Amino acid sequence: MSSSLTLHRITYPAKHQPVEKTAAEELARLTGGIAGPAARPGRAMNVALASRGWAPAAAKAARDAEGWIWLRVSDTGAGEVIASEGAGLFAAVRLLAHGLTGATREKLAKGLLIRRSFTMNRPIWDGSFAQYWRSNRKFSPEQYAATLAEAGFTHLEVNSLHTHFPYEDSVPGEYYSQFYSYCPGFNHFIDTPLTRGIWPAQYLDANLARLQSLAELGRKYGLKPGVCLYEPRSLPERFFQRYPTLRGARIDHPFRSRLPRYTMAQDHPVTQQHYRLAVQALMQAVPDLDAMSIWTNDSGGGFEHTASLYIGRNGGPFMIREWRSHDKIAEAAGRSIGKFLRNLREAAAVVNPDFKLSLRIEPFKVEHDHLKSELGRGVHWEGPSLLARGYALPYSHPQYPDQHGVAGGMFHCRMDEREKPELAKERAQGIEPILTYSPGPVWNQEPLIGIPWPRMIHARLTQLKDIGATMVSAMGGLANTTATPYWPNPAAIRAAQFTPDRPIADVLADEAVRFAGAVHGPALAQAWALFEEAVTWQPVVPLFCGFGFCWQRTWDRPLVPDIEAIPAAERFYYERQGCFQHNNPSINDLGRDVLFELISRPAADKMVPRFDRELLPRIAKAERFVAATLKKCADDAQATAVFADLRDRLRGYRHWATTLRSVTAWCSGVYGYLESKTAAQKKRYEKFLQAAIDLEMENTRGLLDHFENSPTEFMVVSETGESTFIYGKNLGTHLRTKLRLMEKYRHRKPRIDRDILWRPAAGVPWPEGF
Repeated sequence: MSSSLTLHRITYPAKHQPVEKTAAEELARLTGGIAGPAARPGRAMNVALASRGWAPAAAKAARDAEGWIWLRVSDTGAGEVIASEGAGLFAAVRLLAHGLTGATREKLAKGLLIRRSFTMNRPIWDGSFAQYWRSNRKFSPEQYAATLAEAGFTHLEVNSLHTHFPYEDSVPGEYYSQFYSYCPGFNHFIDTPLTRGIWPAQYLDANLARLQSLAELGRKYGLKPGVCLYEPRSLPERFFQRYPTLRGARIDHPFRSRLPRYTMAQDHPVTQQHYRLAVQALMQAVPDLDAMSIWTNDSGGGFEHTASLYIGRNGGPFMIREWRSHDKIAEAAGRSIGKFLRNLREAAAVVNPDFKLSLRIEPFKVEHDHLKSELGRGVHWEGPSLLARGYALPYSHPQYPDQHGVAGGMFHCRMDEREKPELAKERAQGIEPILTYSPGPVWNQEPLIGIPWPRMIHARLTQLKDIGATMVSAMGGLANTTATPYWPNPAAIRAAQFTPDRPIADVLADEAVRFAGAVHGPALAQAWALFEEAVTWQPVVPLFCGFGFCWQRTWDRPLVPDIEAIPAAERFYYERQGCFQHNNPSINDLGRDVLFELISRPAADKMVPRFDRELLPRIAKAERFVAATLKKCADDAQATAVFADLRDRLRGYRHWATTLRSVTAWCSGVYGYLESKTAAQKKRYEKFLQAAIDLEMENTRGLLDHFENSPTEFMVVSETGESTFIYGKNLGTHLRTKLRLMEKYRHRKPRIDRDILWRPAAGVPWPEGF
């Protein structure tokens, strides 16, 4: 808060919304004032929602604007903090504390209207708060909700399991049930007369109680509750034994599952009634539920007869008869999805007429046009680009044009000129799309947290505003903001939302001074710039930069030329929590997962020197700068804390990037050896691999020291134990085992058993002669 601004008396409505009291009390905390309820506005700083009518001047200034805040502060400390919606009220208080320039503050006496850039800005697939990182230690849900509101978010994702493992039918040796641990659907919270008894009542009640408690926390900060679900979700086989005619599509991944999983036939009137009742029950539990994002055709969900189902087009008998053309099937599938979505939306709108339902659009390349014709009237599509038609989009890495597929991720920081006219076409058809952006580490730099790249985020949001987008969603949320107190990314989001015309360099300069003080703030801004400069040169290693880093056990598995030279019993410590199946090529080949080729030899050959020449030297440069600055601020405790935090995150990022480099070097070296025609070529690749192993072992020793001794929480760590998606506190033990095994097996000849696909399940050999 500006030192010249002192407020003595702060009031909020006697009959108030939770956020009105929260915002008033926060303003009192920041100014040393006293907050209390009042029946009407008086000679004080009055904090209220616009609907109260406490500031006629604000309503007049706003006119028909959607999404705004009003700030007026007189020389005597009287005035108003008013917002059109709850999240804006808390954000306005924090803006007064930090986020406004001196020139802007001069306007406060007359009253200042600030319009939001985006009327909706919600997190989806919120990793730390709701989804697969929800067990992360040193995480405060309340601090996180406050950070979201301050940064200009409007919603909070609330569908989150109370447990750390889903209640789903499974069989020994399969992985698939763990895909239900994130973005849980209706069946994990609600049962209807159709599904009663399938899931234990205590499991449903515990999950619903957690959902309700998260929604209540959101109300405290004015954040509207939203959910991100995989639907239509499968039901267990015992359900279809009871109701065989309701069997719809098989939706599981046949490589990762051993138990076929089916959804209900979505056009059947009984199925439609089940979903109506489920929505109504959810709305009864959380009447202000405002937004629902449907993800599908993955992770236990899927729509019948769509082309992108893992098993291929299939479904029940009610949607389309046999022997129809591919386009007719696509047309029927698109119409059916539209009917399904409208059924959900209409059921929710009975309680909340403004309820917003969206569908992730990328899985529907074949059904795209037919599906879009069904949208509108409160039903939206969601995706990274208006040019989306499937997953192929015209966006490449800003430094490496040959790396495609960055749309929606951290490197999607430019906009194709065709985007704006496409938005106009969508609106002409009555469709308002929700465009995604990536604000943090989830799906980008897992499991790290607090890596700064505020300029890329600001560029993405600014360009979305410039094309006229009004609704956006943040993939993965902000992760563990409690453990990242000096992270500048939220300030960039806040600036794009409330002060978009202000240069991002000025925003970051002010934020740096707030964290490190006037003397050392400029150095912090420079350190962020150096760190982000390095990040912009980070190659994208498919799967491994996101959730694949943990589920492939990238940090704790030994990287040796012949992985299966290590006996299965000695690999068990990391394979037990990995996304491995007994015949998955990822067991012995870092460049493959099921039938996907993640890293080809040509791609690996390109990436290794990119790590060596571009990324790692820039990390080292930033580390040297931060180390030198730490020496200069040794007598300043606050600045020292800030730079020590950044030092530790740089080091964590270096260890992470070096291991990614080792993965690509393994692919380059092992594939090169196996494809070599001469002994000289083989010897060269063996030497290359041994150098890579030396580097990774040195890196692992450094990581072990950093993990066990750093005071900074530089990565997410589970409080309750590791899972496929998050490391546990036993990572140090695993790293020691990795080092021992790498030393023991490093000199084996490179080998990959390509016949792993055909292996029988453990303990069940093929009959003799096969």
